[in-house]
Amino acid sequence: MIGILIIAHGSLGESMLDCAKHVWGKEPQQLASLAVSIHDDPNALLQKANALVAALNSGDGVLVLSDMYGATPCNIVGKLLNPGVVEGIAGVNLPMLIRTITYRQEPLMTLIEKAVSGGREGVVHFNRESCERYD
Repeated sequence: MIGILIIAHGSLGESMLDCAKHVWGKEPQQLASLAVSIHDDPNALLQKANALVAALNSGDGVLVLSDMYGATPCNIVGKLLNPGVVEGIAGVNLPMLIRTITYRQEPLMTLIEKAVSGGREGVVHFNRESCERYD
């Protein structure tokens, strides 16, 4: 099973894990987060991130999700990357995370495709009429 690590600003990663547990109905295995604050030393965070990646990798690899491309969390992810072993995606949202948990038995590159498509498909402009269909 592919490990999943979220590296994000503040408590966003932990909050996303809590939401995923709620939606999934149980606590998924090999899932962790690392919070990044303005006061943190990026080098110390990189050490923590490396340790989390090692702990999450059962041999199938780790997908690391960050919140915003180009920001400190994503820059940390960039230093973790090891093609085919540790891959990264920026722009994590809850639909992406749920899709990632759902398809984590697939090969790593397939999981990346599923995660990105889930993230995109989870962003929808809707109106009142479309919401009333779910009442």
